[in-house]
Amino acid sequence: MKTQVTTYYLELLSEEAHTPSRTEAPDLEIRQTGIAAAELSRSLYRAVGRDWSWTDRLGWPLSKWWAHLERPEVEVWTASLDGVITGYFELERGSAESVEIAYFGVLPQFTGRGIGGCLLSNAVERGFNTGARRVWLHTCSLDSPRAIDNYQARGFNIFKEETTLEEIPPPPAQEDVS
Repeated sequence: MKTQVTTYYLELLSEEAHTPSRTEAPDLEIRQTGIAAAELSRSLYRAVGRDWSWTDRLGWPLSKWWAHLERPEVEVWTASLDGVITGYFELERGSAESVEIAYFGVLPQFTGRGIGGCLLSNAVERGFNTGARRVWLHTCSLDSPRAIDNYQARGFNIFKEETTLEEIPPPPAQEDVS
């Protein structure tokens, strides 16, 4: 089914423009996955993106995941509470001056707890810690209604907007583990 989709491109042009989340989550642990883990990244991509029509990587074989994650400009970070992963972000350095938050999200059962703001603040800080002068991302009208509000609350500004007609497949079936 064809759906009208608006894509928003947002950026922060300095670390000073970043407004960190005021939510305190002292038990939230955010760590870089120091080892490329294709299965983990694929699983997080599917779990976080299932409800938001993330489809561009669904057909990737593990070999493509490995090749992508082993690139030195890609970093994957996970957030966890009591050892349980709650969300993640993927950064990709495009140049010495620019870092993209390529993927970002919280697992459905952990939304609404302030984790997204904390995790996004961490992603921004990590992006600028690489020496970048610009941290950017994109989202679209299919994403969580809270996503763009979170980005703008952290100081991101929309620098480009485009609307297209897209073929949106139905969400993948959830696995039944019962």
